[in-house]
Amino acid sequence: MNHVPSNGASAYHRTEPHYIAELTKVGRGTPMGELLRRYWHPIGLTSDAGSTPRQIRALGEDLILFRDGSGRAGLVHPRCAHRGASLYYGRVEDRGIRCCYHGWLFDVEGRCLEQPCEPNAGASTCGRIRQPYYPVEERYGLIFAYMGPPEKKPVLPRFDVLETLEPGEFIEADDSSIGSGGPAIVPCNWLQHFENVMDPFHVPILHGSFSGNQFNARMAIMPKVTFENTTRGIRSIQLRDVETGVHRRITEAVLPTIRAVASPRAEKDGPCSLLGWVLPIDDTSFRIYSAGRVLEKGSLAKIRSHFNGKLWHELTEEEHQRFPGDYEAQVSQGEISFHSEEHLGFSDRGIGLLRRMLKQQVQAVANGQDPIGVAFDAAGELVKLDAGTSIQPRGE
Repeated sequence: MNHVPSNGASAYHRTEPHYIAELTKVGRGTPMGELLRRYWHPIGLTSDAGSTPRQIRALGEDLILFRDGSGRAGLVHPRCAHRGASLYYGRVEDRGIRCCYHGWLFDVEGRCLEQPCEPNAGASTCGRIRQPYYPVEERYGLIFAYMGPPEKKPVLPRFDVLETLEPGEFIEADDSSIGSGGPAIVPCNWLQHFENVMDPFHVPILHGSFSGNQFNARMAIMPKVTFENTTRGIRSIQLRDVETGVHRRITEAVLPTIRAVASPRAEKDGPCSLLGWVLPIDDTSFRIYSAGRVLEKGSLAKIRSHFNGKLWHELTEEEHQRFPGDYEAQVSQGEISFHSEEHLGFSDRGIGLLRRMLKQQVQAVANGQDPIGVAFDAAGELVKLDAGTSIQPRGE
């Protein structure tokens, strides 16, 4: 005779699951969307802005990226301010982008310069029209956009780990989502990946044994971990006993979306040399833009994860199941993970700290305050990071 479990374990009795919308939704007007819009975000490689208009989607908004004849990048709303034809079909010229429908010309800051069908080419009416746009700046081989309130625009930060180069080094940029473990565009919510930066305990399980050791041997050792708040986010300090002493590894989640993670494959210790910006494309997809110090072109692409001796896209479905990585673990949670279904443990305290800090910053913005990590003058432009690895003598 079958009996219904009395402990509520039957799937039939599950309550309707839900996620933390405050932290996952990224559109304008949402709590997280407004926090994210107080920072700069990479929306492309410098090479993505050219003489052919390019469609861009970031933080749930569709935009057009281009570069005018004088070399200035522009990011504008796709619907022409005249009659709504998409500037995706526009023509890029020396002074800006011209709509295909009636020829209105807009510069990189949305100023209307010409209206060919109007009297005197719109000489008396152009000044009253402005195509919606977002300011952009270029750094580290990436194009950054600020999509928040103009009066709250901070300076675009520099990072010490990308500013001091050794002889022969140069900065290489990448848009293939290094660190995601999968394709360039990942079909799940950005937080499912970003909070993984504060989950060092999955490394010896998922990456160190379950799917074979994907990193160097010491990363397969279960670490002793301390989590700390910083003035820019959350960091984890991981200690592993190795033959030569104690391997000390610091990983940082820098608000709002920056992953400062030293290469887990590198045998040589030192400061982190690669940063990744997790761009929420919308609520259910993201892309990681990276910039790192390298000695030869193409170096960043070489650090992508291998499973069963293959790159992710080379695996069969059976191999994806037998050798899962971050992509499988995170995307399989669903487009937006149901947080009500979680049972967080002691090893998840870094994730708890990160979520708490994000909620605090969401509330700060709602209260009219500036979030952490933003600066409004050149004196606060340089951000110093602790991320990296080192060997310490035992007992220190």
